[in-house]
Amino acid sequence: MSSEETPNVPDSRDSREAVREKAQQVHAQQSRARLMRRIIVGAVAIVAVAAIGTAVTLAVTSTVSKPVLNPRGMDGDGIVVRSITKTDAEAVPTTPVPTESGAGSETATPDPEVTTPAVDVHVYVDYLSPGAGEFERANTRQLAGWINEGAVEVTYHPVSMLTASSNGTKYSLRAAAAAACVATYSPEQFYAYNHELLVDQPKVDSGGRTDVELADLAVAVGANTPKVVRECIEEGDFITWAKEATSRALEGPLEGSEDLTLTSAPMIVVNGQPYVGSLTDPAEFSQFVLTVASDADATPSPTPTPTATETPAQ
Repeated sequence: MSSEETPNVPDSRDSREAVREKAQQVHAQQSRARLMRRIIVGAVAIVAVAAIGTAVTLAVTSTVSKPVLNPRGMDGDGIVVRSITKTDAEAVPTTPVPTESGAGSETATPDPEVTTPAVDVHVYVDYLSPGAGEFERANTRQLAGWINEGAVEVTYHPVSMLTASSNGTKYSLRAAAAAACVATYSPEQFYAYNHELLVDQPKVDSGGRTDVELADLAVAVGANTPKVVRECIEEGDFITWAKEATSRALEGPLEGSEDLTLTSAPMIVVNGQPYVGSLTDPAEFSQFVLTVASDADATPSPTPTPTATETPAQ
């Protein structure tokens, strides 16, 4: 066979070039694949770190930007009412005098050198409690009279024992916090606000008032810093305080007592003694207050202090 008939066989140099080119192509593909894997892994890592960072930032921000706030002017987690300038009561009666006692003659011309401390009344109120509303409606006029006479010093303690009884809205807790907002930023209107919350209560197991409605009510009773009060209520500034104040009352001892703990709402404590009578009978409550007051002895004092006033006639 002649050389002209020899079949075409690739030159060894061409073969090496083809192999080299193929190897370069494979290497390039592998490099691209590695690069893509690195990009994907890097992207996933960045997303994961960003997610963790966001979660941490949110957690820290929520803790730092929303500090625990406490209401001002509190006395043992309570709001002291020493005078009333506005009430919805039709009339304010004078201090009741028990029929069996004739000791009232001394009150007409009190000895300026002798003073008797005001009867110390603490009322623990849950604004969703029907009993708290009943007590307020039955006793508001005589309490207002005693307060204005200086015969008693009433301290209201907002608590939240029925937080789970409002279809998930936590009305009891929110109302207690709202009362603290009014007490802090518009204390002159606290008594009126407290009164309205109690005499016009939502029913147990209802949603209760919204935060906006609670704020509207504060404005309606004449809050003198309406914008500040509204923001405090709608932002829930004193929600944590209301929880903690309730826990403190449940653990005891209650303010003004030695060993009492909060067992129900309302709970009324007079000079350290719990009232266990009818919530709807003002005469029974009046008799209890007068009986407790009779145990207080007059204390000589060269100069009567501003808060020391006469007790109800005995």
